[in-house]
Amino acid sequence: MSLLRLAGVNTYYGEIHILQNLTLDVGEGELVSLLGGNASGKSTTLKTILGLVRPRTGAVEFAGEDVTQRATSYRIARGIAIVPENRRLFAPMTVLENLEMGAYLNRDGKGRKEDFERVYTLFPFLHERRHQLAGTLSGGEQQMVAMGRALMSHPKLLLMDEPSMGLAPILVERSFEIIQQVHQAGVAMLVVEQNANMALSIADRGYVLATGRLVLEGPAKQLLEDEGLRKAYLGR
Repeated sequence: MSLLRLAGVNTYYGEIHILQNLTLDVGEGELVSLLGGNASGKSTTLKTILGLVRPRTGAVEFAGEDVTQRATSYRIARGIAIVPENRRLFAPMTVLENLEMGAYLNRDGKGRKEDFERVYTLFPFLHERRHQLAGTLSGGEQQMVAMGRALMSHPKLLLMDEPSMGLAPILVERSFEIIQQVHQAGVAMLVVEQNANMALSIADRGYVLATGRLVLEGPAKQLLEDEGLRKAYLGR
């Protein structure tokens, strides 16, 4: 069953047609990769899912409801969370305070305590460093805080925007291990990424965008073996 579905979505910036008849879905508990180079429409797809950009035609459905005309705040309250590009932590605040910012929708004290326990179980490092300023952490450590912050809202769907961006190669691998770990804990994920090889290695399925159009889709393993994709994105 689809948790998220974009159906025939067409979005524009002014008269410029960005997403062209885009249809994709993410099932419950599934990890899906959305791949593409610069100006392929990946960021616009995320903005459309979040309600920051409204499609001119087509629909955005989440958890069985058409949310096309719903505000971003409504979609987040319904269970969508995002780990933004470059993580965007509150650098002068501690790790704990950053996590608390992720829990602002959770008014239930007991539920919030359970969410902290869940995040600290996934990332013991965050508990050890909870009083450290987020801005003093390394890129890989900040990625853990950003993911922990997103998980504090207890999302049904976690969006990841370019998780490898700005990380040293050795940290990219660690970052994707963390993503896989979160997915295995039962969270559905849509990972938007340029590093096709890494993203597909942990995904169930993948979609490939080029100038706003879907050019390839299928099981991740199948896409990894696709000759066109390998030439275009994997450099071989």
